[in-house]
Amino acid sequence: MIKQPHILLIYTGGTIGMVKDVETGALKAFDFNSLLVKIPELRLLDCTIETISFEEPIDSSNMNPIYWADIATIIGDNYLDFDGFVVLHGSDTMSYSASALSFMLENLSKPVIFTGSQLPIGDLRTDAKENLITSIQMASLQKEGVPIIREVGLYFEYKLYRGNRTTKLNAEHFEAFESLNYPHLAESGVHLNVNSEYLWKPNLNEKLIVRTAMDANIGVLKLFPGISRPICEAILTSKLIKGLILETYGSGNATTEPWFIALLQKAIKNGLYIVNVTQCVRGSVNMGQYETSSQLKTIGMISGKDITTEAAIAKMMYLLGEKVKPEEFKFYFETSLRGEMS
Repeated sequence: MIKQPHILLIYTGGTIGMVKDVETGALKAFDFNSLLVKIPELRLLDCTIETISFEEPIDSSNMNPIYWADIATIIGDNYLDFDGFVVLHGSDTMSYSASALSFMLENLSKPVIFTGSQLPIGDLRTDAKENLITSIQMASLQKEGVPIIREVGLYFEYKLYRGNRTTKLNAEHFEAFESLNYPHLAESGVHLNVNSEYLWKPNLNEKLIVRTAMDANIGVLKLFPGISRPICEAILTSKLIKGLILETYGSGNATTEPWFIALLQKAIKNGLYIVNVTQCVRGSVNMGQYETSSQLKTIGMISGKDITTEAAIAKMMYLLGEKVKPEEFKFYFETSLRGEMS
């Protein structure tokens, strides 16, 4: 007889963990120790659930690598005792956190599902209950005692996505997230339908390694028509930035102004890692396709291919934190490590 999956629920903060005080109307943090009392539907799930909460729940706008390390450490410390993990998190920075955890949890072979909500769990029309219940169900999916989902996912409004492929596109609708360059992993309808061919398939014999050394000394520069030389100089000559995500146009195109190309070339020569990521929400960087990107390829810029900006930031922090050798950095960034790029 196969035992019931054992799921750990990790509450970091966010709208999903708030309830409205009936008398005052004010929002306050939900007591997750009384989860089964407040949400009796969870008793119907074919799994056992335990909860861990941050001592002080945080708004996701305050999320940073220190908190990512806390989440990763909680998972690492409890990895052998649980079959899956559900992380409750504010939606605003959830794609960043899901991307970061995908890199920090090397050799992950169990589900880590991020979810949240647009409305508090105590609200009459809340999306929190469905997101929470189905995320736990997704984390509980097994075949012959082995988890079906073996990666960091993000579940929101009936769909499970690969976490490091997501972007938050809507602050108003329940369908807040999208994975525009990679199909969703599963969908919740009358049945839970899993798209098995798109799932990450790790080596089950490898031991989990938790890597928490994330280096946040990076920047993001979004190109726009008329971007000024002094601004670019200030960023590209800074001694404080070790890596830069450059958001370019279309398939990786940028202005061919001589001063701009010269600045990039000098920065790369001086050891700054610059990754070319498209501003488009769908599509890929293809340096050399047009004249406006061929120079970027020539001077040694790193191609972000179809990676999201959120995942590019997390991957840059991860590779810098792991102190990857300069001669190997471009290779590792342009290689899909956790399914973050095609």
